[in-house]
Amino acid sequence: MLGLSGSWMSPVAGKGARYGLALAALLGLAACDENGRLPSNSRHYVPISPQMEALMSEKGMNARSPILMRAYKKESELEVWKQDASGEYKLLKTFPMCRWSGQLGPKKTEGDRQVPEGFYAITPQQLNPNSAFYLSFNVGYPNTYDRAYGRTGSLIMVHGACSSRGCFSMTDEQIADIYALTREAFGGGQKSVQLQSFPFRFTPQNLARYRADEHMPFWKNLKEGADHFDVTKREPQVSVCGRRYMFNAQPKDGARFDAQAACPPVQQDEALVAAVNAKARGDEQQVASLVSAGTKAVKRIYQDGDQHPSFKHTIHAQVGGSEGSRLATPVPSGTSRVAAVSQPDALDHGPVDVPAEQARGLSRQALLAKASQVRLQESGVLATPAAPQAPAANARAVATAPAAPSTGVVAPPRSTATALVSSEPSRKQEPAFYQRWIGSLGNLTASVAGTGEDAPQAVTAPLPPKAPPRR
Repeated sequence: MLGLSGSWMSPVAGKGARYGLALAALLGLAACDENGRLPSNSRHYVPISPQMEALMSEKGMNARSPILMRAYKKESELEVWKQDASGEYKLLKTFPMCRWSGQLGPKKTEGDRQVPEGFYAITPQQLNPNSAFYLSFNVGYPNTYDRAYGRTGSLIMVHGACSSRGCFSMTDEQIADIYALTREAFGGGQKSVQLQSFPFRFTPQNLARYRADEHMPFWKNLKEGADHFDVTKREPQVSVCGRRYMFNAQPKDGARFDAQAACPPVQQDEALVAAVNAKARGDEQQVASLVSAGTKAVKRIYQDGDQHPSFKHTIHAQVGGSEGSRLATPVPSGTSRVAAVSQPDALDHGPVDVPAEQARGLSRQALLAKASQVRLQESGVLATPAAPQAPAANARAVATAPAAPSTGVVAPPRSTATALVSSEPSRKQEPAFYQRWIGSLGNLTASVAGTGEDAPQAVTAPLPPKAPPRR
């Protein structure tokens, strides 16, 4: 192992010496995979971009100091924080997230397209320079908390290619910097990088609007950890007991935390607990004020995740961004072919906040249909239908019949009793932006958006003229 201090990687150091030393340190410190081998893919050694170098220099940050990440699904942002000489973390950069999938709420099962929420640990062995999505690292789902609830799923990554079916997806340019910053932090001696994944920023406004969501008890537990970080600007120590997260706590009298069993008595820093509790009380008072002022409780529904507004109406809102250019590129043996795993036309719809009382108890399919109905009503495309006209012979009976109680939900026509599961306009009537943009490319639409992600498609093309017969 090389005995190197963190100061030699100062951002103002000469670039030639910097990268030479960085490579040497990586070879000696944290560049091995789980089998002790050095990465053979040169992408592992991608340099930190000049823009990021300048930003670290401006903020007086050391490339090899520890980092911490925070992700927010609703805001579609991923933050990278860096530790300063005092041990506190300062915000280095907020990256707009290019794509995430699913809904607000935790991941529960394999294939549910959910991006997980919770506190995760990224180790050097989880770096993957051989990713079919350019570069990636595994976030460590499921963690101890997830396993306590029997949750399933695997290979949840932060990666490039701007395409997601349960991952935090960035552009290739972004993931290059995030990967390099993580690699450098490991080279500086950091054992694991904490990723805090949240449904949204825990502002009083968000807490008031989504107060009736069925996930709110879980989100309040996550907020405890977020508050510990916000108060101290230090990485919170995370434990699990009684199927809930505990932060900066140690069990007393030699007891041990058990993810399933009730939490034993704990010891904590009293001043820290008081500061965190004071922040929580202040937030709760602001939530109560917003509710009193008329903030309605809603449930946010996505067709399939979202992306940061800065990517709207760009190539990254179409077929998976830079991923699309690699659809037909051969990949090394043993790796999966990149496919259009996102549902790009889902971005056309945008999120919808459905009144909480109308969303309560609905299945996922019914929630999507309800969101489509609310979206169309708000845009004026769909009006509340008038009561059907009764036949003339029964006009008197209909006029005297008692009115049915209003439910606030538009009933589907009698001839389409199952219309609730497909209340969006057909693509022929309202073509998605994705289809409008790529429609001129013919069969490419089917190959990208169809169920066969990489299946070859039939193409009709004119034959070349036959050569004249030899004489």
